[in-house]
Amino acid sequence: MNTPAFVAEVSSNHNRQFERCREFIDASARIGCDAVKFQLFKIDQLFAPEILTRSERHRARRQWELPEEFIPDLSAYSHERGLAFSCTPFYLQAVDLLADHVDFYKIASYELLWSDLLRACAQTGKPVVLSTGMATLAEVEGAVEVMISAGCRDIQLLHCVSGYPTPVDQCNLAAIQTLREATACQVGWSDHSVSSAVVQRAVHRWGAHMVEFHLDLDGQGDEFKTGHCWLPQPMMNLIDSIRAVQTADGDGIKQPAAAELADRDWRADPGDGLRPMKAIREKAMSTC
Repeated sequence: MNTPAFVAEVSSNHNRQFERCREFIDASARIGCDAVKFQLFKIDQLFAPEILTRSERHRARRQWELPEEFIPDLSAYSHERGLAFSCTPFYLQAVDLLADHVDFYKIASYELLWSDLLRACAQTGKPVVLSTGMATLAEVEGAVEVMISAGCRDIQLLHCVSGYPTPVDQCNLAAIQTLREATACQVGWSDHSVSSAVVQRAVHRWGAHMVEFHLDLDGQGDEFKTGHCWLPQPMMNLIDSIRAVQTADGDGIKQPAAAELADRDWRADPGDGLRPMKAIREKAMSTC
């Protein structure tokens, strides 16, 4: 089994601070991620006017917006640190703005039904990763068809449960295989459970090709209080353990391992059932 790609989702935990964004990139590289991902949205183009007029809570999310001017430098710094750079566009103009800077587009679960956005990302020719939270299988299949029809040839799906945090018994990891069989796409897991056991299961039982997770640096990010964000050290431990255990599979050939070669001659001799083999006993006697 291949080791999955790990993608750190910064979401709105950057607090609109450029240096904090760079710290997220540093942390993602340090803990062993393959990519780091940001979100590019404008509240006025995310929620309908009827909602913003009535809801101060939604208007306050303007403080979560990532400044567009950060994008080129964040992309360059990610590449400098050996990470792929991705960003989720939440308005159509963002697709063009990101085109020269992202290694792949990520489309959020909430935008899965918005064919114009799916089509715009697909037409760039770049890989697209699509989260599937809240969606039915038919809706996912429809989104994949839209992107294929628009020319996208590199689509990866993420099984996702858009509950923050997601109860373990609602993760439904078997849906990874359902999506894989229905779409012929590679399928990963977008984690909101903050459960090492869930992530391990997604990788080792269901073959997740990518693991996306929400990262916070210090518990001070705007979304940390919701309870779906990982901190760096626990995630580093998890990534290390997943990558280490992958080497345990070996090549499947049944033969003595290097670690046990020295003990082979100390097995019971087939002649008298005593340890070690007679040849070793004789050798020991000749040196006395």
